[in-house]
Amino acid sequence: MLSIFIYIFSGVAVGYLLRNRTYKKHVGSIINIIIIVLLFFLGVAVGANKQIVDNFANIGFDAFAIAFAATLGSVLCAWFVFNRFFKNKKD
Repeated sequence: MLSIFIYIFSGVAVGYLLRNRTYKKHVGSIINIIIIVLLFFLGVAVGANKQIVDNFANIGFDAFAIAFAATLGSVLCAWFVFNRFFKNKKD
């Protein structure tokens, strides 16, 4: 865990030292490429794991159920907050 913070603060320090350089316009593209490569290797690791592949349907259903419940809970909570605090009350 400490190594993660070291990497983050190292990046902040390098960014601070190089803040006046013209490389900043390319940073977004570089980050996108790195994320795509990381997602590719994550897919390779998942595909190589026999246990995950064998239970793909169960994992997919669980993920769908969790996402559906989280979305439904967010909508209901937003509806409650809107009706309780922001809806104009008729006098």
